[in-house]
Amino acid sequence: MTEFDVNDLKKLYVPASSSHKGQNGKLLIIGGSVLFHAASLWALEVSSRIVDMVFYSSVPENNALIKKEKEEFRNGIIVPRNKVEHYIEEADCILIGPGLPREEGIEKGDDDTKELTEKLFKAYPNKRWVVDGGSLQVIEPKVLPKTAIITPHKREFQALFKVEPTAENAQKMAQQFNITILLKGESDYVSSSSEVVQISGGNAGMTKGGTGDVLAGLAAALYCKNEAFLSATAASYINKKAGESLEKRRGIYFNASDLANEIPEVMKNLLTG
Repeated sequence: MTEFDVNDLKKLYVPASSSHKGQNGKLLIIGGSVLFHAASLWALEVSSRIVDMVFYSSVPENNALIKKEKEEFRNGIIVPRNKVEHYIEEADCILIGPGLPREEGIEKGDDDTKELTEKLFKAYPNKRWVVDGGSLQVIEPKVLPKTAIITPHKREFQALFKVEPTAENAQKMAQQFNITILLKGESDYVSSSSEVVQISGGNAGMTKGGTGDVLAGLAAALYCKNEAFLSATAASYINKKAGESLEKRRGIYFNASDLANEIPEVMKNLLTG
């Protein structure tokens, strides 16, 4: 196992000055529920600063919230759930799960997370998927597309795979299911079927709710135009560096929105500085 090589950031896709709108990534986010509003919004907040277009599909309550925040979402489209498959076809990558309810949390107006997730995986197995939050908590690993990046914390990893959340087990599960795993923790471990990388850093401020949703949104935005393993490792590294940057100014007293807003500045310094 090795530490992430910062030189790998040079491999990330950077939009050409001659590019046109839509050429630099289209992301679809499927998340949110009647009770859980913020998770999918944090993912939206960071990804809309990186890719050209974000399609956002949630329950009506969350779609209405986004319409009110349109000034922060100029290059996006609100997608009703009954039309989501049309936008899956157009998207380069789909993030599913942030804020989707587990079975015991489903309220009137919510979709069944397990049914929705498995239906879309079966219909679109070759699309690029990032799987987080509610979707990870209700599915079996055998349904995961081989294109998937999953972003579990340690409890989610153990519940999903029924093994201890270690770097060694993460690589075994990545090999078994031919997926990319970003196992979140004090140190993150990113595993593919052939390699595993440790990403150290961050701080206690990043234990706050929503920081994992920011990470998922970042990974999905990068996955629109980069390969899975690079997208996951780079997202982990950039996310942790953004937390460290905030700590220099605020200590550990920052939240997920602060982290989402810090990431573009950190990316600018890392990729063009």
